[in-house]
Amino acid sequence: MTALRDRYRGCLLGGAVGDALGAGIEFESLAEIRRHHGPRGIEGYVPAYGRTGAITDDTQMTLFTAEGLLCDQQKPACNRDPAAALWRAYQRWLSTQYGEPAGGWLSSQQFLNHGRAPGMTCLSALHAGHPGTVSQPVNNSKGCGGVMRVAPAGLAGGDPFTLGCQAAALTHGHPSGYLAAGALALMVSELVRGCDLRGAATTAITKLQQADGSEEVTSALIAAVRAAELGPLSADAIEVLGQGWTGEEALAIATHCALVAESFRSGVLHAVNHDGDSDSTGAICGNLLGAALGAGAIDADLLAQLEGRDVITQVTDDLHDVFADGQSPVIHRYPAEKEEQDHA
Repeated sequence: MTALRDRYRGCLLGGAVGDALGAGIEFESLAEIRRHHGPRGIEGYVPAYGRTGAITDDTQMTLFTAEGLLCDQQKPACNRDPAAALWRAYQRWLSTQYGEPAGGWLSSQQFLNHGRAPGMTCLSALHAGHPGTVSQPVNNSKGCGGVMRVAPAGLAGGDPFTLGCQAAALTHGHPSGYLAAGALALMVSELVRGCDLRGAATTAITKLQQADGSEEVTSALIAAVRAAELGPLSADAIEVLGQGWTGEEALAIATHCALVAESFRSGVLHAVNHDGDSDSTGAICGNLLGAALGAGAIDADLLAQLEGRDVITQVTDDLHDVFADGQSPVIHRYPAEKEEQDHA
């Protein structure tokens, strides 16, 4: 049986590996990928941002999602507000994109202080200065920038679906933008508890069917599962699920690739070699497969070259220790935020 800590590690390390595999081909069409890398597409990392194994804004924001949740745990239970803590964490991420000191251990990591093609919706929403909510959306975006960062919400106990929706709705106001995030968080939660991928997808579909405005996400996830029952979609055919630029399409492509994967590597490579948002579909597929299979299933060569691997591992272990074992967050990494910040 895969240990819980290994599933936690697998989820975020797997997401980062999928992200890094897609980083070098994010803006290439399938024809360009094949022309540059051969008929099978990429089979390992290709250079991006001046190195091999570089992560993008997807992993950056995932780490700041984890930071926000861990910072919130420093407060008494009656004062906790995870959505507000996540908003502040994303503001710290925003500062790193411009080389501005943000404070905190995570913000001090050099590999996070680089712009990695951040999504315009995330940037504009965070610059606007006020967080969106499900009931008071900040825009009408259903881009995948809400879903690609919320895997830690599935590792934080409680109600992962609601937390995932709240996290994404801070910047993405369309139901398909935040409900896809809630579905991913719920699937991650189910997987780390030992549920299989098909069962996790079924649980998410059932939950989505009870939510207002969920038609697009529900239909996309059902299509991904039904296609998987017939076998893997080819790189050419996977566009029937979309290209991954929107929340529901990214979740559908990633889920399909995870369901039909013969191994971690085959699944994430399937998820990045297509027309569309390769790094986000790769990241989400990596989150799912890593949570299902554990970090031990991630290929050693992919982990060896992964940018920020030690920091990602540390953050993931902190999530496990706090939310699974009930420990307090390490004070020098996740200090309690001042109460006055809560009302700023």
